[in-house]
Amino acid sequence: MEKDTTKKYWFKRKKYGWGWTPVSPEGWATLLTYLAIMIYSFREIDATQNSGSDTLINFAPRFILFTVILIVICYKKGEEPHWTWG
Repeated sequence: MEKDTTKKYWFKRKKYGWGWTPVSPEGWATLLTYLAIMIYSFREIDATQNSGSDTLINFAPRFILFTVILIVICYKKGEEPHWTWG
């Protein structure tokens, strides 16, 4: 299924490998929001835990959830991903 080439992409396919790179203000805002949420979540969880392993165990579900959401946004608002070799 080909994507519409006339629409504005938030994320462009990476030059090498698989994935996306932000290319619009919306793409950069999405990525920065993701990073801010990750940092805030980690600090919030770390403040209430007694050990590093407790922090990581409790942070993992949030990390997985928000990363999946970011990938879905990248897929919907970006170019079709595929492996690119140099």
